[in-house]
Amino acid sequence: MNTILRKSVLGIAGLAFTGGVFAGPIAAHADTAHAATAGKPVAVAAVQGEQSTIGLDDEQTANVKAIIAATKKAGLPERAAVISIATSLQESKLENLGHLGDRNDHDSLGLFQQRPSSGWGTPEQITDPEYSTLAFLKGLKQVDGWQDMPLTEAAQTVQVSAYPDAYAQWEKQATDLVAKHWNS
Repeated sequence: MNTILRKSVLGIAGLAFTGGVFAGPIAAHADTAHAATAGKPVAVAAVQGEQSTIGLDDEQTANVKAIIAATKKAGLPERAAVISIATSLQESKLENLGHLGDRNDHDSLGLFQQRPSSGWGTPEQITDPEYSTLAFLKGLKQVDGWQDMPLTEAAQTVQVSAYPDAYAQWEKQATDLVAKHWNS
């Protein structure tokens, strides 16, 4: 896809998502409409570019498990957990970040660096791993075709990051983590 078309598509998707965020990310807990896809195996598109990996401590592993549990609660398939974990790896290295002072990107908090000022929820909600994951997944479900698009495009459409291609580097580690923890 050429750059202009891609930016247009992402811009339109971002506007659509923003409307959804302001319409109620708090309702993310209530939606289980996608339960029928829960048994679908992880669909991994060709991994894009060089891959990064980090070692995880107990807290980060607990956050992986919390993301997986929230994905299951939302009735979404393993692929949604892969996208969520890769996004969290990029945004926070799977650390539930509080306010970082001058090192903070505006008022971004939690596993996904979500912003209260952008309608993601209160600081307390955003720093709750289940809530923040369900809020991210609500945004993901609003992206038409997310299941079949490259991970970095799906994540970027929800996150609207200044570094749109950065999510791709975490796809292999995220896939491995979901494979390891999905049934545990």
